[in-house]
Amino acid sequence: MAVLSVGAGMGRRDAMARASAVTRYTMTAFTNGSDNDLYVYESEDATTFTLLRACAYRPPAGLVRDPSLLRHTDGGYYLAYTTAGDGNTIGFARSADRLTWTHLGDYPVPVLRAKAAWAPTWFTGLSGYVSVLVSISTGQGFRPYLIIATDPARPVWSPPIPLAGIGPQQPGHLGYIDTTVVPYGGSYYAFTKNESTKYIELAVASGPLGPYRFIGTGDWAGWGAPREGHCVIPLPDSGHRIYLDAYTEKRYFYSDSYDGFRTWTPPVQLPDLSGTIRHVSVLPESAGTPLPAGLSNPGPGPAVTA
Repeated sequence: MAVLSVGAGMGRRDAMARASAVTRYTMTAFTNGSDNDLYVYESEDATTFTLLRACAYRPPAGLVRDPSLLRHTDGGYYLAYTTAGDGNTIGFARSADRLTWTHLGDYPVPVLRAKAAWAPTWFTGLSGYVSVLVSISTGQGFRPYLIIATDPARPVWSPPIPLAGIGPQQPGHLGYIDTTVVPYGGSYYAFTKNESTKYIELAVASGPLGPYRFIGTGDWAGWGAPREGHCVIPLPDSGHRIYLDAYTEKRYFYSDSYDGFRTWTPPVQLPDLSGTIRHVSVLPESAGTPLPAGLSNPGPGPAVTA
């Protein structure tokens, strides 16, 4: 792409202000019972979630795995999700109320020889842009790519841009999946699953596209392995929470950090839902400030453009 205007992202003060004003947390997930149906939950404290609607959305074809939730400037909720274990498409849906969803389309990621496109995750750390991080494999291990809606008034996805520094480390390495990037303190922190070791690792960069350097590898945070499906949110008391899918154990955990991601509390099972949910997305919202960070220009929401 020719020009990319990158804002400073979300600093600590802005994150704390938004977190302190949170009035509810919305969770989207698929379940151990079905990866064809979306389940929607709500919480006031980011810990105890109640069911809003079971089977809230089923796409016309394919799966609704790894659903990531965004509230856009039009007030609507947008879902991005994995459509299949193999294949080069990701899916999108929209809802006005989080309960009733409309399929927007399946988007073929334009990466040559793409064999799998997994876990599309909304990213709002680019000032004025809606972006999605997606893990793509061309048969030689996964790496994260960023696709950007370059015009918020008429969204058209940019060509996928790989995140420098996160990818297969040597021949035979399976690469990294489920990457989510958190702007914090003027830097960008990538939480990403090492698909060879099954640990969630941490890398940092000065910009969202990298180059990233790893600062936490192996069991650096004490979360154990295998873990995936992670989601990181700010907490009202200036900390952060990560949700973790212990998929082989059919359990879901959360863990908190209060020192800029350096140390984390021992993982605790999520009440009631551990054993049921898979690969969640949690969206903190404030009644007074509904717009997600980084979206400065109004628009009709992300469109799917082939």
